[in-house]
Amino acid sequence: MTLPALSPDQADAWDALAEVLEESGIDLVSEEIAPPKPGKARVMAVIGKAGSGKTLLLAELTKALKAAGVDIVSGDYEGKRRKDRRTVAILAPTNKAAFVLRMRGVPATTIHRILYTPVYDPEYERIADWLTGAGERPSVDGLMEGLTEAALDRAKAFYDQHASIPGALAAAGLRGSDFIRGWKRREEGLDIGLVDEASMLDERQFEDLREIFPVLVLFGDPAQLAPVGQSGQMVFDRLAASQRLILNRIHRQEGDSPILDLAHALADPALEFDTFERMIREISARDPRVVWAERVESNLMAQSPVLVWRNATRIKLIHAFRAAYGAPGDSLLPGEPLICDGLELPLKHRKKRIDLEARGLIKGAQVIYLGPGRKPGFSRLHVVGAEEPRLSAASIVKIEMPDVEEPFIPYAARMGAAFLHGAAVTIHKAQGSQWPDVQVFAPDIAAAAWSGRSEAGVALWKRLAYVAITRAQERLYWVVRSRLARPSAPLGIDHLDAPAASLELTAESDD
Repeated sequence: MTLPALSPDQADAWDALAEVLEESGIDLVSEEIAPPKPGKARVMAVIGKAGSGKTLLLAELTKALKAAGVDIVSGDYEGKRRKDRRTVAILAPTNKAAFVLRMRGVPATTIHRILYTPVYDPEYERIADWLTGAGERPSVDGLMEGLTEAALDRAKAFYDQHASIPGALAAAGLRGSDFIRGWKRREEGLDIGLVDEASMLDERQFEDLREIFPVLVLFGDPAQLAPVGQSGQMVFDRLAASQRLILNRIHRQEGDSPILDLAHALADPALEFDTFERMIREISARDPRVVWAERVESNLMAQSPVLVWRNATRIKLIHAFRAAYGAPGDSLLPGEPLICDGLELPLKHRKKRIDLEARGLIKGAQVIYLGPGRKPGFSRLHVVGAEEPRLSAASIVKIEMPDVEEPFIPYAARMGAAFLHGAAVTIHKAQGSQWPDVQVFAPDIAAAAWSGRSEAGVALWKRLAYVAITRAQERLYWVVRSRLARPSAPLGIDHLDAPAASLELTAESDD
C-alpha cells in the first residue's frame, strides 16, 4: 500500500502503530494477517491539535488494515466468527462525530452501536451474510412473501454504496421489525478498536472499550474540554509516555484556513482576550470565512446551534429563536432542532432502551423534530448523523424558559427519550460535532475570561474558544452583541435528505 506524504511526527506515529499491530499478528507492510496472539492488551494514543493530521492518520490506518485483509465491523452486522478472522471497528462517541468521519470516507460508527449488537432473524441473516461476502446469494423461495430478485438487487446496490445492512434490507422493502428481533449487550470481545474524539471519553467508556478491544488506539485533541467531572484530565493523559504519540506539526487546511490560525493563536500563554478579539476583527476584514457579527442569525440556528458557555445564555437564545419563528407555546414546529437529554425508562424496559440507543438516541444526539407520531406523546424524528436517521419514538420534550425553574413540556409520553431544545448548546456538548457554519456567542467567552478560571493549567476562556472555533468547517461567526436577526423564511424540513428507505421502531406503544 502506498501512503501519502507524512510529516516526521506522523511517520513516527505510523511506525509505532504498525509495530503494535505486527505484534498482534497484522503486518501492514506485507499485507498479511495471522490469528490474534495471546498476550497483554495494548492501548496507544495519537494526540494532536486541530490540523495536526490525526484524521488523515486514522483514515490511512483504516485503509491499510482493510488492504491487509482485516474486516471492518460496523454497528449493524458482524458476520460469522472465524478463528483466522481479524477485525477493526472505527468508533466515535457521538452520532455526529461518526457522521463527520463517514463524510471523509472512514466507515465509523458510535461506541453505543458496538457495545450493543442486533439480534437478527435467522431467515434474513442469510441475506446479510451474502451482502457482506460471507455467503451465497439466497434464494427468494422461503423468504418473506413479496421479496423478489429485484428487491435483492436493490439491497446489494445499496450495500455496495453505503455498507449498511439495515439500510440495504430497508431498500429491499423490509422494516427493522422484520429482520431485527432486538438488541443485546456485547458479551464477546472484538479485536482492534480505533477511537476518534477520544478527549470526550469518560472513565467508564474507556474501561468498557478496554474490555472489548485487545488493541485500542485513541485519537484525541489535548486542547479540548475534558468530560465533566474529570478535573480537566482526559483518559489518554494517564497513559505512559511510550503509549502517547504526539503530532506537533500543524498541516494547513486548503487555502490556509483563518479558522485554524485563530485556534492555534490561543496556544500563546501571553494572549489576552481583548487582543484575541482584535485579531478576529482584523481577519474578518480581509477573509469572508471569519465574520465579525453584530447579531445572531436565526436562520443558522435551525441548521447548527449557537455555541455558548452559560446555561442562562443558552435558554435565552432558545426562547428568542422560538419567538422569532412564532412557535406556539404548547407545541413544536416541524424543523425545530432538539438535543437528546437521555432516556427516561425503568429497568424493566432495558430492551427498549437498548433499541433506542442503538438507533442513535443517545445522550447528546442532535435531532430534528418532524411532527407528531401516530399516538399521543410520540414524535417523528430525524437523528442527525445516524445511518438510518428517521424514526418515531415516545418523547418527553422539555422547553426551558428564562427565569423559570421548571421547563415547559409540550409533549410527554409516560416514558421514552427526553429532549431539550437545540437552537443553542453549550460548548461542552458541541465537542465531536462540526458544522459548515458556526456561530460563537462571544459575550460568554468574555465572561469566562473575566472569571479568571482555568482548567488543567490553561485559561478556561482559551479552551472554550478553541473548541468552539474548531467546530466550524467553512465559516466562523463571532457574535459580539445580544441581538437576534429576524428569520428570512419559515422553519421547515425540506433541507433534510430523506433516506432511500427509513427505519422505524417496531411499534408505537407506550407500555
